Amino acid sequence: MKTVTGQDEVDRIVAQWNRERPELVTEAMAVFGRIYRIARIVGDRQEAVYGRLGLNRGEFDVLATLRRSGAPFQLSPKELCASMMLTSGGMTGRLDRLERRGLVTRSPDPSDRRGLVITLTEEGRALVDEAVVVGLAAQREVFERLPEESRTQLADLLRDLLAAATQEDRATQEN
Repeated sequence: MKTVTGQDEVDRIVAQWNRERPELVTEAMAVFGRIYRIARIVGDRQEAVYGRLGLNRGEFDVLATLRRSGAPFQLSPKELCASMMLTSGGMTGRLDRLERRGLVTRSPDPSDRRGLVITLTEEGRALVDEAVVVGLAAQREVFERLPEESRTQLADLLRDLLAAATQEDRATQEN
């Protein structure tokens, strides 16, 4: 089942560029413009439901990263940063807030005297388990408006696009 929606704001932007600079190839602009807008709209919805639980998206990301790491739900700050593609400076503030609320603890790393381990507390685990449910519901609310066949196709296409986007990064890292 193919659904074609009327023109949207991205179509209007692309049309303006095509009018002003007809030599430009704007096909990618249409795709990435929509991806950006979708991420922002759904991200704002998730932020709102996390906010009702007293979390922002960044704090949720830290708790979720620890939770999905599996028991004992602990990682080094470096592992957290790598998993979340975040700088250590950005991580420190998040960890400070989460630790003050009793959602994570910092303790010395038993295998590295200079290192720390961040551990999800029971309270943090309960909160992130609740937050992931409401966050997924906000995503599903939008996603399930598409026919099932379209959802599968979209997931496959976006996986391919992500692989294409990271292909150069991987080649650079391998050299």
